[in-house]
Amino acid sequence: MPDIYLQKILDKCKANNPGCDADLIERAYDFAKKIHAGQKRASGEDYIAHCIGAAEIVADLKVDSKTIAATLLHDVIDDGPGDKAELEKQVEKEFGREITFLVNGVTKLGKIKYRNVQRQIENLRKMFLAMAEDIRVVIIKLADRLHNMRTLSALPEEKQQRIANETLNIYAPLADRLGIGHLKGELEDLSFKHLMNGEYQWLLNQVRDQIDQREKYLAKIIPDLKKEIQKEGVSLIEIHWRAKHYWSLYKKLQRYEMNLNRIYDLVALRIIVKDIDDCYATLGLIHKLWRPLPGRIKDYIALPKPNGYQSIHTTVFCQGGKITEIQIRTQKMHEEAEHGIAAHWYYSEQKGLKSYLKKIFTPAPEKELKWIKQLQDWQKETHAAPEEFFQSLKIDFFKDRIFVFTPMGDVIDLPEGATPLDFAYTIHSDIGQHCQGAKVDGKMVALGTTLHNGQVVEIITQKNARPSQDWLKIAKTNQALNKIKKWIIAGTPLKEAAEEIEKEPAKQEINKTPARPIIMSPIVEVAGGEKIATSLAKCCNPQPPDDIAGYITLQQKITIHKRTCHSLTKIKDPSRLINANWKTN
Repeated sequence: MPDIYLQKILDKCKANNPGCDADLIERAYDFAKKIHAGQKRASGEDYIAHCIGAAEIVADLKVDSKTIAATLLHDVIDDGPGDKAELEKQVEKEFGREITFLVNGVTKLGKIKYRNVQRQIENLRKMFLAMAEDIRVVIIKLADRLHNMRTLSALPEEKQQRIANETLNIYAPLADRLGIGHLKGELEDLSFKHLMNGEYQWLLNQVRDQIDQREKYLAKIIPDLKKEIQKEGVSLIEIHWRAKHYWSLYKKLQRYEMNLNRIYDLVALRIIVKDIDDCYATLGLIHKLWRPLPGRIKDYIALPKPNGYQSIHTTVFCQGGKITEIQIRTQKMHEEAEHGIAAHWYYSEQKGLKSYLKKIFTPAPEKELKWIKQLQDWQKETHAAPEEFFQSLKIDFFKDRIFVFTPMGDVIDLPEGATPLDFAYTIHSDIGQHCQGAKVDGKMVALGTTLHNGQVVEIITQKNARPSQDWLKIAKTNQALNKIKKWIIAGTPLKEAAEEIEKEPAKQEINKTPARPIIMSPIVEVAGGEKIATSLAKCCNPQPPDDIAGYITLQQKITIHKRTCHSLTKIKDPSRLINANWKTN
């Protein structure tokens, strides 16, 4: 008869998966308990309690039995007594190669130390390689970290700070990228509590009463709302609410001058319906019942977040004029919002219940792991120092994301703060290399302009355009920066431009008689002699609205440079510079 802790895991597994292999999980539990016998945690509890806690977290994600078994065993090789190679052989003999692979995958990730940057980066590289091989390795690692965070108070203060810092910077963003919303929220809140306890306690005191009032208010309106939805013939599954996570709330408050009255999703109402048609029917009904707040409708069904999150968010003046956020989604969308990438395997198993005994594991759809593949490709290309690697990682893969559109309506996913130059390189390397300028929502902008959600971006290319060193200050994504650096190293336009200026005679008389402006380029006008040919300099690749100047070459041609171009600093005769402007039309 299994003990109470094991029974809890088995109950969850059986509830989520009719094909649950209870015998395998029991054997894994017994093996782990035997290996960890006599070992204690810093809190004084038996070591096996950690394995059980992590396995419960994983079981809640509705994963397969082998993942739960591997979670129970995840520390036996690394922390068990005796020879590690011998322990690995025992695990493989008892549980087979697949579970041994998962346990080894977690073991090989090692113990990341935030204070040791070099070791931390190497472990991150291992983690991403493991993710690409089998995402379950990282799901187990996240569960391991979450349970450790729940018991962090038992450790010395210095360790608490280090582990909380690492969790907030690495594990919480990773859970977010995998779409596991509740895991991400709890990891952030626990980190917040240990890193900024004063602010955390202040926030708790500020919102405790407000959350209680909001929940009572929503409980009153739900019965009437249910009747209205059912009247419309919508297949309603459930209505409930959720309180905003504290770290997410704290960050939002910082954007709103710490004014709680401006936070409308402190407690949000969730409506779960049968299908997408019901989602939009419910949205129409809610707007018929209550007036929507302008500009507060977000359709993540038509435009999902990069981690796959789908839902419709609307904010309305609800009963009594209370401003309330309402989220509408299908049951499948709700499962994916809660369990993230793990939900894909759950649904695959539910569709094939008759053959579940034959089924071992279904990989997640390729599009869900696209960013992991991009990260792998990037790691192969880059030879960045550890600090640079980590900063680029935080920008390219863990930062908040924005969506922008191509003129054809295709959605491009970029990190917050990205520029048209990043957009160009995301579309294709050749588009980036030949980028001449950009239009955002139909208007010409500088390549360094910060993009925002929902904008339409068009890249203007020119066959002779090439990257310049200034682009290294403009680009934000590692993908763009790597391509620009490679071209600058491989090509020599900057060197050639400087040499051309130095080779020409220093004192060449130029006719400086003022004349009407002439236009030899469709976008540039210069003051000088008539019919002087103009071209855009390759060394700095100017584009509107850069401040520009013309340089008169020995062949009586004019090259247009940015006024900040370093090639112009090498000019020995200032009389060879001439004013130039972009055409206003």
